[in-house]
Amino acid sequence: MTTVIGLLRGVNVGGHNKLEMKALRALCESLKLSNVQTYVQSGNVVFQARDKDLDALARGIEGAIEKSFGFRPSIVLRTLAEMRDAVERNPFAGREGIEPGKLLCVFLGGEPAGPLKPFTEEVHLSRRELYIYFPDGQGKSKLSFTPLGKIAWTGRNWNTVTKLLEMAASLET
Repeated sequence: MTTVIGLLRGVNVGGHNKLEMKALRALCESLKLSNVQTYVQSGNVVFQARDKDLDALARGIEGAIEKSFGFRPSIVLRTLAEMRDAVERNPFAGREGIEPGKLLCVFLGGEPAGPLKPFTEEVHLSRRELYIYFPDGQGKSKLSFTPLGKIAWTGRNWNTVTKLLEMAASLET
């Protein structure tokens, strides 16, 4: 069994694409995923799967959500090993003054179409993750994600990233 972290984009944001986490858990269980857990209301799900083809698994979850709930969010999947690696590659780790709530990790489903042009943010691309520190908070940022193009992507603050890693690791024990 492979332990997987699923990150849905644009779920329960501003009253749109409503999806209760209880319903998401039930949907994942109907797809024969095991030990399904969700975290907060923004579309974070941790589970174990027999299928190792994460692209096919992502398409299957997206399609099932569309069929059941009438909208199709993109989903980015990471194995437990990939999430551990993303946490270990954090370029802000150990740096003084970094607030975890202002550090965003953007999980990419592919290669960005072009470079991001930060204003006051510090941005690092490392493999399939973007690490962005918003010193003034995300709400005041003028950073455009347009260069990511049509690839699937979604961001989580560092507190959520580390909690999801903790949840996924607990499935392995």
